[in-house]
Amino acid sequence: MSTAQVFDKLEKNFNADAAAGLDLVFQFDIEDDKTYHLVIKDGTCTLNEGAHDDPSVTLIMNAETLQGIVSGETDGMQAFMAGQLRAEGDMMLATKLGELFDMG
Repeated sequence: MSTAQVFDKLEKNFNADAAAGLDLVFQFDIEDDKTYHLVIKDGTCTLNEGAHDDPSVTLIMNAETLQGIVSGETDGMQAFMAGQLRAEGDMMLATKLGELFDMG
């Protein structure tokens, strides 16, 4: 599965109810691929390629880790503890990803 397909899956699994009233930008810096960012605003989710000027949180990982987390095979917190996933910005927002997207 390509990185673009992984993000397509993430977008399809978006939980609009959980995003009501939120205005956030999750940036994904994929070390062996491109950078993408998801704009979560008022119950919508928009995927964009490239970097955002002011992301709420940036998650840095390789494509394999991303795919594992989105498929549900890898626990995001375990990946973080193992050093496979780094976060810059508001760390607490990274934990919201599980609420906003149905992983696995």
